[in-house]
Amino acid sequence: MGEDGPLEEMEALILETLDDDKAEDVVAIDLRGKSSVTDIMIIASGRSSRHVSAIANHLIDTLKETGRVKTRIEGLQTCDWVLIDAGDIVIHLFRPEVRSFYNLEKMWSVDPETPTSPDQPAV
Repeated sequence: MGEDGPLEEMEALILETLDDDKAEDVVAIDLRGKSSVTDIMIIASGRSSRHVSAIANHLIDTLKETGRVKTRIEGLQTCDWVLIDAGDIVIHLFRPEVRSFYNLEKMWSVDPETPTSPDQPAV
């Protein structure tokens, strides 16, 4: 297994958990070499605050089961936008309206609908 093996395994576990919980519009952005904050950013939507809460709580429990007890969480009070910082991977869970308002994909030059063209300026 290569150096990135555990990171890729954690990413796969997170993506599988999001899929199991019916998270919508899931996007994983590889930030290795682009950000000193994290290596992978995962963005997903829930249909409502209640759905975002359920997704977040299940994901937090899953991460704790893997030994990631130092996970930091923000936004569980309102569940409009929940940020789960698992160190090398940061997960953003949004209600759709909040996600479109902040548009993190655009900030990182990622559009899930349209492939990035080489002549597109970086943000």
